[in-house]
Amino acid sequence: MTRKTAADFEPEVLQLFDKYVHGVIPRREFLKNAAKYAVAGLTAEGLLNALSPKFAEAQEVQGNDPRIKARYVEYPSPSGYGTLRGYLVQPARASGKLPTVLVVHENRGLNPHIEDITRRLALDGFIAFAPDALFPLGGYPGDEDKARELFPKLDQNKTREDFVAAAAILKKLPEGNGKVGVTGFCYGGGISNFLATRLPDLAAAVPFYGNQPAAEDVAKIKAPLLIHYAENDERINAGWPKYEAALKAAGVKHEAYIYPGTQHGFNNNTTPRFDAGAAQLAWQRTVAFFNTHLKT
Repeated sequence: MTRKTAADFEPEVLQLFDKYVHGVIPRREFLKNAAKYAVAGLTAEGLLNALSPKFAEAQEVQGNDPRIKARYVEYPSPSGYGTLRGYLVQPARASGKLPTVLVVHENRGLNPHIEDITRRLALDGFIAFAPDALFPLGGYPGDEDKARELFPKLDQNKTREDFVAAAAILKKLPEGNGKVGVTGFCYGGGISNFLATRLPDLAAAVPFYGNQPAAEDVAKIKAPLLIHYAENDERINAGWPKYEAALKAAGVKHEAYIYPGTQHGFNNNTTPRFDAGAAQLAWQRTVAFFNTHLKT
């Protein structure tokens, strides 16, 4: 079967899906409004199914790949929810201490896609750690809709402290070299920006299409930034001009790329919004950026 891309859907349907994914509209409203674009026997439910993640089909690195060591771990987070749980992956064979990367998921918790991203980073030579923000509520439930419903129930102040704790854990990890980078996607991109304002010893941050921090906090950023945006992402891109101006005013070292023709979530290869060319380029830039700032 030919894999569908964003070009197979009306722009209005993609906009509706983005609102649904981010909790702006409920499922029933998506279905009601998408129905007018359902053609050739495809129902609104069919459109939603076609746009939804297909984790197994998109997996790039198996969990039992012999080139990596992967396990779930728990650590104390006294300023957050008390205990955080996440997926820790590292190369199976490595000499010397390795750089570390904190991976922050989208607004659905630690799903199979983010676990796959974490394994990919390990194959690129990093120790990667992906906490599950939903752990205090029972963890990622194995269903995207249920995960999306759980997410607003989190106390975001405590959740942010859990990610702060996770970065501190990586910095002290015996196998690590003491340098910590962060990357995240959508919600995780926003957390990546937040951590850059919060952690003066953060070595690098790579937010993918994430909400920007408050302008008054930008001067606190000491880490170099590599920022990825999708061209067709009005909701997120609206905050970029003000962020860019604040970064320049504060003298923060940064690179920013807007990938032509792409949709929000273009790096997520489990949905039709995935753009293979843009994702490959963004990933190459991300790995090179981390190599420069975490390994040297």
